[in-house]
Amino acid sequence: MAVFIGLTTIDLTIPDSHSLKEKRQVIKSILDRVRSRFNVSACEADHLDDWQRATLAFAVISNDKKFVHECLMRIAGLVELDGRIVVEDVSVEVW
Repeated sequence: MAVFIGLTTIDLTIPDSHSLKEKRQVIKSILDRVRSRFNVSACEADHLDDWQRATLAFAVISNDKKFVHECLMRIAGLVELDGRIVVEDVSVEVW
């Protein structure tokens, strides 16, 4: 049986954030929304102490490679729709 692991990382800026508290409210909201909709693992992976930058990571495991890729692309699309952020870069990898 084949098992596929997918990871997407999304680099973003939060232009209206003026403190770590404001940033974390935005990030928590995004992570909670993605987790509840897609049942995936999610975290803030980089730029933890920067007020206006973040890198979010999302992981999916399945026996269907196409499902993994489509799920990660839908997650990226959902994140990009958030008007509080500007997406700088999206990376999707499936193994």
